[in-house]
Amino acid sequence: MARIGNSDLNVFPLSFGGNVFGWTADRDTSFEILDAFHGGGGDFIDSADGYSSWVPGNSGGESETIIGEWLASRHPENVVVATKVSQHPDFRGLSAKNVRAAAEASLKRLGVDTIDLYYAHFDDESVPLEETVAAFGDLVTDGLVRYTAVSNYTGARIREWVGYAEAAGSALPVAVQPHYNLVHRNEVEDSIVPVAEEFGLGVVPYSALASGFLTGKYRSTDAAGQSSPRAQGAAKYATPQGLEIIDALEGIGTAHGVSIASTALAWLRAQPTVVAPIASASRVEQVAGLLDGARVELSDAEVAELTRLSDWAPGEA
Repeated sequence: MARIGNSDLNVFPLSFGGNVFGWTADRDTSFEILDAFHGGGGDFIDSADGYSSWVPGNSGGESETIIGEWLASRHPENVVVATKVSQHPDFRGLSAKNVRAAAEASLKRLGVDTIDLYYAHFDDESVPLEETVAAFGDLVTDGLVRYTAVSNYTGARIREWVGYAEAAGSALPVAVQPHYNLVHRNEVEDSIVPVAEEFGLGVVPYSALASGFLTGKYRSTDAAGQSSPRAQGAAKYATPQGLEIIDALEGIGTAHGVSIASTALAWLRAQPTVVAPIASASRVEQVAGLLDGARVELSDAEVAELTRLSDWAPGEA
């Protein structure tokens, strides 16, 4: 188990990404996936109020609704649910009024009394940060949220958030969720990890498998015939260096009896301050590989080799 920052939340060291629920996984498939994840030891589920408003016919909140229905159906013990605010079509931004209303709506969809971990999804510079910090603190004081966190914030803005919270005696964030993986490292390692170390924040990386590139599925920069944004996003990493990383992941994974994806997740888990990478699956048969990624332990030499090979930043080019 892994502890999230300075909280008392101890979780399985992999978070299941609920962005697929109501999008590439319908309700029944989502239930099967969650059953497999929880049955394999998983207890940390990540969502957001905006998932999956981008799908034609959806209005936002579909992921939370499916998770809430699964929780009500299965009554699982010790499951930690994280969700986020700022992107739901009806609750955009981080004004105090909006943060409160969005949290109440998420609680209703999830069917819970308290949100375990509540993220500010994206920074909203149109609202004074002090106002947002106070609103999050009030949610904790009033029992709607157990712990607060930030996602997609710069190191400087995280530092400001902590400063306002400390000055007000308000709840301090316990986690940060950045875009971080073997082929997108520099920004996080240069500016987020040092702040996380300073303030005891747990890092919960999203896009842990680089839009699927780190599964080994995409080995060509030619995305012709690939219509999905995910495939287009993965293809850009299939450079000579990127493919060298895939080859190394494959070799190391074979030695441990696990997949390329599992090995990529294991490398991420080995990084300073990382608590639990976020990864998702649209088919139940994919879940076992994710669970392997939370259990396989790479040697120091294997971690170092993957770090050496991935010492670049294609996602920032």
